[in-house]
Amino acid sequence: MKKSQGVRLMVIDVDGTLLTPDKVLTDRAVQAVRALRKAHVEVVLTSGRPPRGLSMLIEPLGLTTPLAAFNGGLIVGPDSTIIEEHTLPADAAHEVVELVRRHGLDVWVYRGASWYITDIDAPHVDREQRTVRFAPEVVPAIGDLLDKAVKIVGVSDDLAAVARCEAAARDLVGVYAARSQPYYLDVTHPSANKGMVVEYFTQLLSIPRGQTATIGDMPNDVAMFEGSRVSIAMGNASEAVKREAKHITGSNTEEGFADAVENIVLPEAVGRNDT
Repeated sequence: MKKSQGVRLMVIDVDGTLLTPDKVLTDRAVQAVRALRKAHVEVVLTSGRPPRGLSMLIEPLGLTTPLAAFNGGLIVGPDSTIIEEHTLPADAAHEVVELVRRHGLDVWVYRGASWYITDIDAPHVDREQRTVRFAPEVVPAIGDLLDKAVKIVGVSDDLAAVARCEAAARDLVGVYAARSQPYYLDVTHPSANKGMVVEYFTQLLSIPRGQTATIGDMPNDVAMFEGSRVSIAMGNASEAVKREAKHITGSNTEEGFADAVENIVLPEAVGRNDT
């Protein structure tokens, strides 16, 4: 039996891609993932979410591969066992918090399995709690929690301020910074980014980068696209993100993910094992 060069791995962003804007996993999305697995394509989810924010997707999708939480800051098994962890250096974490505050953004810290904030009424806290399905811990100060932080998030509805903070954060040493939503700036260890997620899983599963498919909608997804056989931007992505992808599908309001799997990825996977 001879292996051809079709797609053998698909790395999938979650919010804005796999899920609808209301954070719903549609029946078509479920069937699309199951069709990938039936075609012997490995499926990996990657997200800025914590592991607990991904756990509700494992059973309906029938996932057996590890998941890349915090954009790769934590690699966990389907049973939430930690396989690999990349935490921010403490000095860099303090610099990030100072920078985020100078730009007028609220600060969230994810450390281990917990999410820490200082203001329960701050923008997007309630939305994030509904999304990840667990509550944050409200603390009087963040400074004592920066040792072994996996992800620091700057949050604001002043989208220009978030963009300026992202640009400034990229000049910091020892961190990776990218927006996961227009109002969220995710800052992680340099090895915790979605490009490294693809690299990690191609090595883990012994699948060449050129036999991967990747799909996403935000600037932090662009790092996945490079070197992928199939790279797909969602219709709800910005024009800048779309320019970096080989294909564009519909938005997450119109089953763009399922369409991409059915019409772009599966045809590349069919017949990859030739006799």
